[in-house]
Amino acid sequence: MSVTFAERERIDRQSGDAVLSVRDLNLTLRTSGGPVNPLRGVSFGVEPGRVLAILGESGSGKSLTLKSILRVLPARIAELQGSVTFKGEELLTASEKQMRTVRGDRIAMIYQDPVAALDPIFTVGSQITETIRRHRDVSKAEARALAIKQLGELGIPSPEQRMTAYPHEMSGGMCQRIMIAIALACRPDVLLADEPTSALDVTVQAQIIGILREFVRSSNAAVIVVTHDVGVAAELADDVAVMYAGQVVEMGPVSDVLEHPRHPYTSALISSNVTLDTTGRLPAIAGVPPDPKNMPTGCAFRFRCERADVDCHAAPPVVQISRGHEARCFKAS
Repeated sequence: MSVTFAERERIDRQSGDAVLSVRDLNLTLRTSGGPVNPLRGVSFGVEPGRVLAILGESGSGKSLTLKSILRVLPARIAELQGSVTFKGEELLTASEKQMRTVRGDRIAMIYQDPVAALDPIFTVGSQITETIRRHRDVSKAEARALAIKQLGELGIPSPEQRMTAYPHEMSGGMCQRIMIAIALACRPDVLLADEPTSALDVTVQAQIIGILREFVRSSNAAVIVVTHDVGVAAELADDVAVMYAGQVVEMGPVSDVLEHPRHPYTSALISSNVTLDTTGRLPAIAGVPPDPKNMPTGCAFRFRCERADVDCHAAPPVVQISRGHEARCFKAS
């Protein structure tokens, strides 16, 4: 899907001060059953010192968006179109050598499953120091000292002892902190966090959110956090982009989007959020997301939407609600 001239101008205004800008990002995956388009015209920007949450159900394209930014998807099956610029540099056309200087240094990522992401045969210390030495001209001893300092700053007890531990010797919450330590080791300008609080108890979740907040405050870095949890988005983010079926369907300041949602999917997502005060039957969004191999024409949410009508058979427009707040829906105005 291509953006119109008017929408291109809107994106330009929106991402003018962005350290990372994604414009009309499309992803095609080559499969045995034919091409699949899990990302369709994704556009957003994130500024220094701000947190953008990408919110949506599983399968909406959130994690694929982060992996597309860093170009870690297998090139033989993944084709990217559009634009991803980092401090004015185009990443989609950069060489692999150039991308290796970006990944883990200027843009770092916290992966969704820390236990799987950490190498089980190497100690925690060796994995952190390797990252530092790959991107910084320091000795092994200096890298070790920096790694211990990083673990201490994240509130990890006995950081010297943790350096000699293996991932299987630690809890899921501790492994997540180690992943964060690796991601922050080189003080990136942009941090991508893929479900950093999933599968963690509420106490550890609060600690992880606190760590990410402090990182933004102390470094003025930009953070993009992927989550399916409305509560995490509300607590951590300044802005939110709601994704459904590979598209951003609503975007804006977090208070505007979550307190005054204008897309039916955003409203349904908020209503389905379970809290301690939830009683009776658990809320859920009726139906299932569309199959990316057989994406419907028009609005992809129309089969699950109570407000859908004949207009929704056509591609919905992007409606400007207020400054910075917009929704891709005929019913948004």
